[in-house]
Amino acid sequence: MMKIKSFLKDMIQTLLISFILVFILLKFVFMPCVVEGTSMYPILQDNDFGYSFIISKNLGINRFDIAVIKIEDPLNEKLLVKRVIGLPNEKVTYKDNELYINDTLIDEDFLGDDIYTNDFEIVLNDDEYCCLGDNRNVSRDSRYYGAFKKDNIVSTHLLVLYPFKDFGLK
Repeated sequence: MMKIKSFLKDMIQTLLISFILVFILLKFVFMPCVVEGTSMYPILQDNDFGYSFIISKNLGINRFDIAVIKIEDPLNEKLLVKRVIGLPNEKVTYKDNELYINDTLIDEDFLGDDIYTNDFEIVLNDDEYCCLGDNRNVSRDSRYYGAFKKDNIVSTHLLVLYPFKDFGLK
């Protein structure tokens, strides 16, 4: 009888520690993420699955990072996967398919040759970011939703685990 009680106590203790550890990891370190749609093609594909890093957001959000963004949709809360283009207090301008940050030309070498960005301009405040999909022709991003607040950015970077052919840090 004592062995069973000891076993049950150890089992409950192990389960409790495991649940607490998983909770801490998912709340503060990384989160599971599924890419929906083709707005990040060709870097990310529809249904790519992986983990995005919450902790890296807290270390700083940089230009061209891939970010997971929480938006309030009228029907439900939604997560978007986009690329950070503009940082706080910057003026982001696209003119003739060229990116200018504070009137300085910036190269976007990750974009395919067939991607075209229509002209637009956005001026960002202290805690705002301009985030766009790599497949600009089909992406709903800052051009549609406006600038994203830092609080809306949940995590950055994405380690794709599945499908295996796409495995890697993006």
